[in-house]
Amino acid sequence: MSSFAAHILVSTLRSRLLAGGVVAGFLAVTLVPSISVAGPEDTVPQLGRGGWAANFWDFQLDPPQGSGHGPMKTDPKYPYTSQCQNGGCVPGLDYRPPIVDTKDPILKSWAAKEMQATNEEVLSGKMSIPFTSQSRCWPGGVPGQLLFLEPMYFLQTPKQVWMVWQRDHLVRRIYLTDKHSENLKPSWFGDSIGHYEGGDTLVVDTIGLAGGRFHYIDSFRTPHSDKLHVVERFTLSQDGRTLTAIARVEDPDAFNGPLTLKQTWRRNDAPMLEMVCAEDSGEDHFNENLHPLPQADKPDF
Repeated sequence: MSSFAAHILVSTLRSRLLAGGVVAGFLAVTLVPSISVAGPEDTVPQLGRGGWAANFWDFQLDPPQGSGHGPMKTDPKYPYTSQCQNGGCVPGLDYRPPIVDTKDPILKSWAAKEMQATNEEVLSGKMSIPFTSQSRCWPGGVPGQLLFLEPMYFLQTPKQVWMVWQRDHLVRRIYLTDKHSENLKPSWFGDSIGHYEGGDTLVVDTIGLAGGRFHYIDSFRTPHSDKLHVVERFTLSQDGRTLTAIARVEDPDAFNGPLTLKQTWRRNDAPMLEMVCAEDSGEDHFNENLHPLPQADKPDF
């Protein structure tokens, strides 16, 4: 786990505990992650044999050569340093939070303005780290949810692929068809259709993603509109131990060109645990100027 990821995880767990919440007992559940799509194994990558754990808090800086603009980067005037070193987070070290480069020409002016407002909040001390949706128990969207550090699992059937994350058991559904829904309603995970290629890759095309408040493509709070279009290629390594996603992100209202983003996971053979996020009162215990936790007006059952 990266040092900044450790900082986020420690801060999040500390918030849950001090708020009086319980981290759901971490009870193992029987997800049966070995369900896979019918068909010869040389034509379909078997993604459901265990879970997958990410080790990067943001998209990696080495997308495929020639793929154009990569992920958003930190501002060189504000070098990031972490208070988490040598496997631990120690208060009092010279911690400097990440500040995004809002002068990147890939950004439309309104997007750069929103991101600069976040920078100023962090630099002024109103916020300790850039807010991400997952840190307050909201879904991360597409492709932002790929950055979530808790394990994810795949369920593959002949007509659908489910991506299931351990926390809150969030589910993203990918329909193995060649046409998007005719009646799109913008949502957190949008409308995803997919197909297999080359025996090792799942290709996913997603539209219908809700833009606006809470909706970002990364951990820098890079916003997007409801015109966001994302194409992801999930490729399984030859030894089956590593999964790599290359995502091409296009949004004519937010960006002046496409971005190419990369994330990797390592196989995690542990069973999925029961992990509930939004259990405390939603108070901002550490003055991080975060949005409130999602709360229901009435019970679901």
